[in-house]
Amino acid sequence: MQVILGDGTYQLAAPLDFDAADSGSPGQPIVWTAAPGAHPILSGATRIRGWTTSSPAGVWSANVPATSASRQLYVDGTEAPVAQATPSQLHFAGGWKGSATGYDLRDDPAGLAFFAAMTPAQLQQVEFDYPGGNGQWTDSKCRVRSLSGTSLTMNEPCWKNVTARSDYSQASGTLPAMGSSQMPASIQNARSLLHPGQWFLDQSAHTLYLAPLNGAEPDSLDVELPRLETLLQGAGSLARPVHDLTFSGLTFSYATWNAPSEPAGFADVQSNLHMTGANNQGMCSYSNPAGTCPWGLLTEPHANVSFTAANHITLTGNRFAELGGAGLSIAYGSSHNLVQGNEFTDIASTSILLGCTADPTPVNPDPVHFPDYLTKNPDTPETIKDNCTPDPSAVAGDSIGENEIATDNVISDNVIHRVGSDYPSASGITLLYTRHTQVTRNELYDLPYTGITAGVIQGHVDSADHPSNSLNINADNTISYNLIHDYLTVLGDGGGVYMEGHQAPYQYKADGKTIDFDATMAHGLQVIGNVTYNQGPGFASFYDDAGSEWIHYVGNVQFHNNGANAQGGCAATGHFLVEGNYFSASAGQYICADAVDSHVGSNTSIPASPGPNDIQLTALQSAGPDTSGRGFADATAIETDYVSPPQATFSNGTTTMRVLIGGAGFAPGTPVYFSGHASPKVQVLSSGFLIATIPPGSDTSQVSVGGLVAAPTISAPASGTTGVAGTFTVRGSGATGDTVTVTEGGAPLCRVTVTGSAWSCTVTEADGQHTLVAVQSNSRGVSSPPATTVFVVGKAPAAVRLNDTDPDLQYSGFSHQSGRGFGDYQDDIHYASDNGSTVTYTFVGTGIKVYGEQSTDQGHFSAVLDAGTPVGVDTVPSDGQRHSNVAVWSKTGLPPGLHTLVLTKVDGTYMTFDGLEVDNG
Repeated sequence: MQVILGDGTYQLAAPLDFDAADSGSPGQPIVWTAAPGAHPILSGATRIRGWTTSSPAGVWSANVPATSASRQLYVDGTEAPVAQATPSQLHFAGGWKGSATGYDLRDDPAGLAFFAAMTPAQLQQVEFDYPGGNGQWTDSKCRVRSLSGTSLTMNEPCWKNVTARSDYSQASGTLPAMGSSQMPASIQNARSLLHPGQWFLDQSAHTLYLAPLNGAEPDSLDVELPRLETLLQGAGSLARPVHDLTFSGLTFSYATWNAPSEPAGFADVQSNLHMTGANNQGMCSYSNPAGTCPWGLLTEPHANVSFTAANHITLTGNRFAELGGAGLSIAYGSSHNLVQGNEFTDIASTSILLGCTADPTPVNPDPVHFPDYLTKNPDTPETIKDNCTPDPSAVAGDSIGENEIATDNVISDNVIHRVGSDYPSASGITLLYTRHTQVTRNELYDLPYTGITAGVIQGHVDSADHPSNSLNINADNTISYNLIHDYLTVLGDGGGVYMEGHQAPYQYKADGKTIDFDATMAHGLQVIGNVTYNQGPGFASFYDDAGSEWIHYVGNVQFHNNGANAQGGCAATGHFLVEGNYFSASAGQYICADAVDSHVGSNTSIPASPGPNDIQLTALQSAGPDTSGRGFADATAIETDYVSPPQATFSNGTTTMRVLIGGAGFAPGTPVYFSGHASPKVQVLSSGFLIATIPPGSDTSQVSVGGLVAAPTISAPASGTTGVAGTFTVRGSGATGDTVTVTEGGAPLCRVTVTGSAWSCTVTEADGQHTLVAVQSNSRGVSSPPATTVFVVGKAPAAVRLNDTDPDLQYSGFSHQSGRGFGDYQDDIHYASDNGSTVTYTFVGTGIKVYGEQSTDQGHFSAVLDAGTPVGVDTVPSDGQRHSNVAVWSKTGLPPGLHTLVLTKVDGTYMTFDGLEVDNG
């Protein structure tokens, strides 16, 4: 049976629900599919019309249904940021003093006045964002509850779960609390914060406000406000599963997830798993008092498409896009399902979540040696039913055992990019507790955190000294031939493939006591043939972290990864076999505690930035999707993310220069241009790699894959201009028909089409410094190098202090740390351990101060202004004492105008950076 959907948007009044009665039969699935040539969209949103002008100028409003609630708004198919601004943009003084209930703002008159101007209802919609607050791999969010005098009270239990987490015993990896005095990186969700491109929903007044980009009238735009949190749900029981369904060629779009707006907020722990209960949630008997069991029972992100107790479900050639939760969840005994050839993009959380935090041990995986494990770590049927299914009453009759283990699921040939847009700790693919799972030949890129993660949180009470505090049923899983690049672009301390906890049940020799290495490894996690490159700040590309054990790495490739190790971790248990890989960095590197029984050998060293002659091409050809039969979802826009140094090739007495190029969307016939000159020969290895010959007389200063797109020029008013209400025109030049997008801090300001080789757009900015970035794109999705301009609108403040998290700071080799308790500005710093790590900042001003730390474990860094002579700076204190948040270098008397500062670590164990002060004397 087939259900064929024609072209167009299907606005769902309620989720599409499937149960056992809606199933097909073995070998004859019921197929929901697109008509030939059609691209049907299953939407959970309402298109908003009937806009009227509002205030201030450039803001429009529209009435929405009384029940409207959403954390997302989509304009012309792109998520618009909610109204927001940084404390520095609001001219807050900072210095908020934290407490058990919130903040005291008496030292910040501007901040106090801002919140005091709101009604109680308006104040309760305001949300604070804390990237890195609970560790550099997290981004927590809490809402305000009330203001009394100078005391700003935060919502509970969010505030306690963010700032006062319980400690737990035998920790092999920290899950830290945030310092209560840490200021938010941004203030969000208030009408008074509206900037161009942003929106605000006044739920009490049932009114949506929008400040369109480039002065557009919103009735000319497709404005979609999500209503539904679930688009499609397949929910059976273990006794009567939903089964034999196929979904093909469909687009799932425009849904939200509203739980983070509730009092529990989004108290991030790791990989979007978060606390919504007590501050010892999921800590079982390891905290005092004990928390919920089993260990690691944290709350998962809501998925907009989900399946539980579902077998033989096929999702192929679909598109999951513009979604406010996770894209797809499969859990609770779901087996023999196939997720193949889909595209997951522009998703607020993770793309695919396989498994459930509540069921690491529906059965005891080692009853002989740990007979009382389930007694000490209760993993009860009721807990599993309550946490792993959408309706516990519908599965009340299920008997929980081996049948609840998710087995034989395949995730293959998918393209996953731009996920974690709202919750950046999201991994591309999240695996919890499964058996015989295959994650193979997927391409994952443009990720704020980790590529693929397996066993989140589970290992945080295990190490080589106590390896079996937490058991699980993981066995016989494979992560193979995936292409993972441009990850850890926002947060830190993750990897291309990141693992924790047990990955195999122990197999014993004949004596019943000695672990059989070969037999256990045969059931362990196989990490085979994956390629990772372009990693942001992190410890290792293949990262076996807390309590990890029984992992076999073979045939993997790692390069151009920002100084990270190839493989290693912190407090892993061990039992690793690392062989036959191609690594540009060290393997077998462990900090915190050594791993046992780790075998590293027969690996090939390759350069950090390899060219076509340096690397095994078959490994590059094998990684990433097989696009030959993917159909609907194979129209991935071309993206270029890596260009190697040129290398010479000699043939028949002729020398040619070639480069290796990495990216996405490559196909036979894809052209390559070098500074405007077409490559005479392009060898496409896969959708993610090609080799291009450099035309004689050309260089690699500008490389365009898939078409030639010139960078636009961009000009802005001279510094000090004001305009009417801060409104002015940004102008530039480009190629007719191309699209130019202008952004600030990643937020779009305007998007225009070039006409007659010129373009312009009108933007409104507050007084102060602004950095605009323009990128030009053609119809094939090929983009130019970015063009940047920095300027000041109005009269610049005499002095502006910027925290180290300011989005205009550019880091190379630095990591973020918060909550040290040493008096850092806003209780966080950036730090680097590798010499040559840099901080770059472009500013308008007449003076600048660099803040950091003086400590005995530090050394020298160099400061270079405007490409001038390097100045050495000594940060070793003469008194031998630590001094935090101090000006370690400054420069005054600069000519008014644009300047660029580059700071470079020279020596010492660490270099710390705590922000800047820009002066305008």
